[in-house]
Amino acid sequence: MSDQTHTSHDTAQDPHRWLILAVVGVAQLMVVLDATIVNIALPSAQRDLGFSIDDRQWVVSSYAIAFGALLLLGGRLGDLFGRRRLLVLGLIGFAGASAVGGAAGNFETLIAARIAQGVFGALLAPAALATVATSFTNPAERGKAFGIFSAIAGVGAGAGLLLGGVLTDLLSWRWCLYVNIVFALVAVVGTRVMKGDDSGVSRHRVLDLPGAVTATGGLFLLVFGVSRAETSGWGSASTIAFLVAGAALLVVFALVERRSSHPLLPPRVVADPARTGSYFAIAMLGVTIFGVFLFLTFYLQQNLDYSPLKSGLAFMPLNLTILAVSGVTATQLLPKVGPRILISAGLMFAAVAAVLLAQLDTSSGYVGGVLPALFAAGIGAGFLFPTTFAAGTAGVDRHDAGVASAMVNTAQQVGGSVGIAFLSTIFADSLKDTFAENPRTNPAGAAIDGYTTVFWWAAAISAAAAVIAFVLVRNSPAADGSSDAEPASPAAMH
Repeated sequence: MSDQTHTSHDTAQDPHRWLILAVVGVAQLMVVLDATIVNIALPSAQRDLGFSIDDRQWVVSSYAIAFGALLLLGGRLGDLFGRRRLLVLGLIGFAGASAVGGAAGNFETLIAARIAQGVFGALLAPAALATVATSFTNPAERGKAFGIFSAIAGVGAGAGLLLGGVLTDLLSWRWCLYVNIVFALVAVVGTRVMKGDDSGVSRHRVLDLPGAVTATGGLFLLVFGVSRAETSGWGSASTIAFLVAGAALLVVFALVERRSSHPLLPPRVVADPARTGSYFAIAMLGVTIFGVFLFLTFYLQQNLDYSPLKSGLAFMPLNLTILAVSGVTATQLLPKVGPRILISAGLMFAAVAAVLLAQLDTSSGYVGGVLPALFAAGIGAGFLFPTTFAAGTAGVDRHDAGVASAMVNTAQQVGGSVGIAFLSTIFADSLKDTFAENPRTNPAGAAIDGYTTVFWWAAAISAAAAVIAFVLVRNSPAADGSSDAEPASPAAMH
């Protein structure tokens, strides 16, 4: 089937489409929240369970690694066996894993629960956004839905920091996990308004097992290798082995997909420059934004002595800026400007935000030191989220919808987990160097030096990515939403 071929059935408007948007929006919010909600709770969880500073990043990374490694498989499973089924299964499993994590009595149980959350999140996230796209076929409504859904994804990470602060302060860090049960139950009940899966299921229920194994294994080993570098060092044999093995498996995956009759990731999905550039851009945003969130949270609590609740509130300007800019981008800017300029501009704003944060010192405060960077980051993310979601999923066949949607999520989550691991390593190396030069250095000052080093790296990565994205991305009617052709992609809504 060509990328622009559709039946009348495919293009029918779902009468419950706005309610469906609300339902899958709740599911998407839960998944995105969980990437950051535990950040605020980490110091409290660390004191309660007694794990080390070196282990702290694994509470965040274990979720991101499992989620990112399995998203492609989850997206294809939704295409093959039905998105509603995968959405419900993912929601129930996510709630169960959250209950186990909230009740965890030791570090190992918490990590196992976070991994399980990632696994079930990888099932439900592609199904959620693919469902939204197939529900909206009118171009005007599609733009509004893009704005709403991308705003949910955009503010979710920042909202997680706020909600985490509220729950940790008023109840316990454990409620940062228990709260997912409420989200999941609401979404499961809401799925009753969705159509059955028969019309959205692929006629060819053939799973590309070699592709699934090589893609999942390659992504896992690559991210795990970067994560190990913080404790083992970049030059250690184990780190190098994991990185080389991960890269080799991904090369094998690419070769397998070229020959497979039913590939996990059809080459046609990544053949379009606008889609490929979008995947790259959202991955680079993930590298910088998730790492910056993590270290800015530490700065607020440990250097400015903010409570978890106050730290969460401190991120509100970021959330509101993303919310406002996402809506304008999806409905006004993207149809007129196209993805190329918006993606590059978004990454440059992310770079500016990191440069502003790199100016922090021991005398800096919130208003003068942090707030301007939050506005800049919010503008950048507000440009990037709706644009990459639209361009990264536009124009694909409906039977490729789940995997195209998954590629957007995969790029963001793998970028985020690599970013957290890489920047954590940079921070740890900075601390070691500072104390090696002067063992009597003030710990607060040493931490600031580490943060600013991290922020400079984030700025350089974002600026370089902006240039690369400008070269990669080309505007097209499908990518900017200006085409009147019906979208084949159930993911085009994301």
